[in-house]
Amino acid sequence: MAALRRTLQVATRAAGTRRALAGSLAGSCLADRCLWDKLHAQPRPGRAPTFDWFFGFEEAQGLLLPLLQGAQAARPLRVLDVGCGTSSLSVGLYAKCPHPVDVLGVDFSPVAVAHMNNILEGGQGQTPLCPGHPASRLRFMQADAQNLEPVASGSFQLVLDKGTWDAVARGGLPGAYQLLSECLRVLSPQGTLIQFSDEDPDVRLPCLEQGSPGWSVTVQEMGPFRGITYFAYLVQGSH
Repeated sequence: MAALRRTLQVATRAAGTRRALAGSLAGSCLADRCLWDKLHAQPRPGRAPTFDWFFGFEEAQGLLLPLLQGAQAARPLRVLDVGCGTSSLSVGLYAKCPHPVDVLGVDFSPVAVAHMNNILEGGQGQTPLCPGHPASRLRFMQADAQNLEPVASGSFQLVLDKGTWDAVARGGLPGAYQLLSECLRVLSPQGTLIQFSDEDPDVRLPCLEQGSPGWSVTVQEMGPFRGITYFAYLVQGSH
């Protein structure tokens, strides 16, 4: 019972932090890099190394891991996490996926990228991350998800967007469509783009169908997590 109370207290503090941060974002332009630099520099609940909007790797792994089963040890499947922030998604894939993966997390906030590299290297007394498969790799790079010029076209089999469309769209749909265009540019023709969001399918699906001609667009319901239902929007090429 004491352990349960401690768990509930930690969950309550984390939820409170999310509500406070969400409140501080009200009326803000979520495409503003300075805003995210400031948010990523804030202390995390319980001094956790990562912080997740929506949900983390644990909740997403049931969808992600089956998509990675086809990876071959000699050639790890390449995964791109756009707008990775300080989420557990990239580190979870690297540390817990039993299949070989080559994961690249990109974010336009240098604060977020520095923090994630610190986690990867075991800075500030943390234990360095160990891969779930000996052939797996993890890297972080500062880049704008709306302009991924350093990334070659068709070079990733899986592209992940957890809340990045939601943030960019607050600055206007043209930016969100540019983000989608870049994600599809770097995606293999047989690959999969997954957008995680709490936005209703009646709103998101028409946007994705309009911005992804020639691609298959489907949606899967996730959760509820902490009382909220989320959606995984899958944009896929021919398999």
